[in-house]
Amino acid sequence: MRTARFTLDPAFTVGEVNPRLFGSFVEHLGRCVYTGIFEPGHPTADAEGLRQDVLDLVRELGVTAIRYPGGNFVSGYKWEDSVGPVEDRPRRLDLAWRSTETNRFGLSEYIAFLKKIGPQAEPMMAVNLGTRGVAEALELQEYANHPSGTALSDLRVEHGDKDPFGIRMWCLGNEMDGPWQTGHKTAEEYGRIAAETARAMRQIDPGVELVACGSSGQSMETFAEWEATVLKETYDLVDYISLHAYYEPLDGDVDSFLASAVDMESFIENVVATCDHVGARLKSKKKIDLSFDEWNVWYLSRTEAQVSALDWPEAPRLLEDNYSVTDAVVFGSLLIALLRHADRVTVACLAQLVNVIAPIMTEPGGPAWRQTTFFPFAQASKYGRGEVLDVRVDSPTYETKKYGEADLLHATAVRAEDGTVTVFAVNRSRTESLPLDVALNGLDLTSVVEHSALADADPDARNTLAEPERVTPHPVGGTTLDDGRLSAVLEPLSWNVIRLA
Repeated sequence: MRTARFTLDPAFTVGEVNPRLFGSFVEHLGRCVYTGIFEPGHPTADAEGLRQDVLDLVRELGVTAIRYPGGNFVSGYKWEDSVGPVEDRPRRLDLAWRSTETNRFGLSEYIAFLKKIGPQAEPMMAVNLGTRGVAEALELQEYANHPSGTALSDLRVEHGDKDPFGIRMWCLGNEMDGPWQTGHKTAEEYGRIAAETARAMRQIDPGVELVACGSSGQSMETFAEWEATVLKETYDLVDYISLHAYYEPLDGDVDSFLASAVDMESFIENVVATCDHVGARLKSKKKIDLSFDEWNVWYLSRTEAQVSALDWPEAPRLLEDNYSVTDAVVFGSLLIALLRHADRVTVACLAQLVNVIAPIMTEPGGPAWRQTTFFPFAQASKYGRGEVLDVRVDSPTYETKKYGEADLLHATAVRAEDGTVTVFAVNRSRTESLPLDVALNGLDLTSVVEHSALADADPDARNTLAEPERVTPHPVGGTTLDDGRLSAVLEPLSWNVIRLA
């Protein structure tokens, strides 16, 4: 096969990686919370009911900002139900997922969970703009963040949380463009309530960071028009607009699935163009950043039947996709797409963290284990910190039904503060290895520290309860760095991490 090539030069960069790019998402959906992160009575549970085996894996995964409590769940959420003595908290019907919410895990428990992950875990709280509005958002903000001396801040202290939660990032609702959303609104309706809520929240704290709802996907009929209308109302009041995207192979079209990042990059670039167009019309020098606060591989076509069959159970097994090597390679490519746009995508949340379309799986009363998608995320979070170098690939291509001609190579590179460089690369070919040649200009690099790959002779191989370590990254030999030139061979259908020093 023809060699894929690109050049790295520190004079040509995209931007600094914001640590928030490696965020995740905890929603009250299925077993993400109950028997996921929270399972009192589990052999590893601490005094607060948090599973220590899961906490260990979350730390290894390297997640930062964690969005909560939804998702579709938030559009029926009453924050008051989730605070105070657990025995006094009401049980509620969750319309989003036809389940019963017990509220045994709530706001205080979420903050405690973040603290136990470590200082890198930052809260990202969503407010309900579906069935509620400005007043309830302000009440939640006061309860969570005001030190003391008011009715709601003193109530938090009475509930056992003397220190304020210090929540800086707030999502103004969730997917309000979607007809499936409880309290769905038109762009004009949502733009007005988002602006009113933002303005009021800034009266309490001018320094809050606010995320307006963008389109739930690029395929929405109102895409771009929605963003333009919402931003016309909110441009000077918010910091981010959200993007959500999920990918799955449809009708057995694996080749198009492998090129999913083509769509993700198009989505990002189109939203950036829309944001900047609104800014130009308003004659504003401000730039709106992007919060890609839901992304993943999700076998969405199975979901509707799963949910419609439910009769209001507690924490049902929902959306528990078991990921293959193929899924993990696509997942890695999506991470590359985010890194390649780090100048504007400054927040991203993998949806979700545990059990629900997640990199971590658990069994009630039993073990926790890593899915195939765990490894690309953990490696990107560990080695993808620094400045993204501008990568323009010259690659062999292949034909896809959905996206036309696509590059077999998808790649990016990140230069750390100490001058080391990590190349992240995906070979989309299902059958052939891909030779890679990288010219290094102006980079003081002399050695290959490591080349690891996630690939398998069986593209459907996956990790399960019975075989939790069936798939792991493996070392790749033969990768060299001589006279400023990196040479490597990427295995068929593979996610690759090449570290240079």
